[in-house]
Amino acid sequence: MGTTIIQVDSFTNRAFAGNPAAVCVLRRSAPDGWMQRVATEMNLSETAFLHPIDGGPRYRLRWFTPTVEVDLCGHATLATAHVLWQEGLLDAHAVAEFETRSGLLTARRRDDWIELDFPAEPIETVVDDPHELDRIATAIGGPIVFAGRNRFDLLVELADEAAVSGLRPDFGELKSIPARGVIATSRSTDPAFDFVSRFFAPRVGVDEDPVCGSAHCCSGPFWASRLGRTELTAHQISARGGVIKVRMNGARMALIGQATTVLRCELLSDPE
Repeated sequence: MGTTIIQVDSFTNRAFAGNPAAVCVLRRSAPDGWMQRVATEMNLSETAFLHPIDGGPRYRLRWFTPTVEVDLCGHATLATAHVLWQEGLLDAHAVAEFETRSGLLTARRRDDWIELDFPAEPIETVVDDPHELDRIATAIGGPIVFAGRNRFDLLVELADEAAVSGLRPDFGELKSIPARGVIATSRSTDPAFDFVSRFFAPRVGVDEDPVCGSAHCCSGPFWASRLGRTELTAHQISARGGVIKVRMNGARMALIGQATTVLRCELLSDPE
C-alpha cells in the first residue's frame, strides 16, 4: 500500500484559489532525501510531512519546497491541520500540536476558520544604504518607500496597491538578495482589507508564492505598528489570491484562514 497525499488550497474557502499545499501523513519519520524528492515531484511551494510523536496527539511537522526544507510555513501548517480534522485523525474540537523547526505551533478550529499560533517575526534591521536600496528596487521592479529585514525575509513597502500589483520582478536578481524571500506590501485600497502583499522567493525555488502565511509573521507586526491596531485583515494579491486575518499577541500572533481539499492521490513510492 502506498502513502496518501492530500492537496489543500489554503487561505481560501474555494477550490483553485489561495495557496496549494500537499500534505503527507506518515506513520513514522522518513528520510530527508525521500521527502525532498516527493516535494520536488509535487512541485508546489510547500509539501508538508508529519507523523505522530509517541502515538500522538502531538505531531512532528516538516515543510519542503521543490528545492529545500524551510524553517516556517503558514499555509502548509493550515493545510495539515485541516487534513487532520477532515480525515478524522484528530477530534474536531481538539487542538492540533506540531513540533517544528520553529518550535511548538498549534492550530484550533474556529467555525469555518482555522487559527494558527505562530511566532511574530518583526523587522529587526532597517535597510537604509542607498546602493542596497537601488539594488532591491531594480530586482523587485519598482520604487521602494521602506525596506527592512527579519531573520527570514526582506520586507519592502511600496507607495500603493497599484504599485504592488504591477510589479514584474527580475527573479535572477532577486535570487542574489540574501533572504528567504521578498515581501512587497502596501495599504489596501479596498476597505475590506487593511493591507496587501505579494511574496517572491526564487532563492528557495518559488518565484511567487500565491499566499504566504509565514510572510505575514513579518508584515502583520509591520502594519499593526503602522496602523496602531492588533487585529488586521490582509489580502495577498497574487493571481490566485488569498485572505489572512492576523491578531498580535506580544511575541506570538494568530494567523487565521480557511482551507479546502482539492485532490487526494496515492504515492506508490513508500519511504525508503
